[in-house]
Amino acid sequence: MKQDPVNYWEQFERLERLIKASELKAGLIFSFHGLILGLFFDRVHTFQPILERSNFFAIAVGIWILFVLISIFFAVKCFIPRMELNYDTNVFFFGDAINEFENEKSFSEAFMKVCGDEEQLYEQLSEQIHVESKIINYKFRYVKRSIIFMSLSLMVALPIIILVLVNVF
Repeated sequence: MKQDPVNYWEQFERLERLIKASELKAGLIFSFHGLILGLFFDRVHTFQPILERSNFFAIAVGIWILFVLISIFFAVKCFIPRMELNYDTNVFFFGDAINEFENEKSFSEAFMKVCGDEEQLYEQLSEQIHVESKIINYKFRYVKRSIIFMSLSLMVALPIIILVLVNVF
């Protein structure tokens, strides 16, 4: 059965959009926590008397900060590239394009050879799709963990906010 390379390229585009989506989510989580932490530390003097009087409040704030930091940690991990380099040389992988060929000419020759041989072309495209899928899985796993800890931090923040409002008014 004749294969169409367009299907492979469309899959690459879809995977690229998923990578961007995971990084956008991680960036939004990171920004949200930055904003909330900034507000908290800007107004910490307001909470100081409550922190000194209430052990519950101090523990809740500590747990909240811990959950926020863990959520930020997982959001940042989404941006850190983690690649397993135990694959055969692939002309479609940026790392191989630079590191596995002596110069542009040797890369160009290998690239044209792969693109001229349908079986080799589809094999290398499939391998690269597999690599990118693993990267996306890694990114979304950490985005999910970040969202879980962000949710936990918000659940802990609710009683803190109620305590502050009760003590202020």
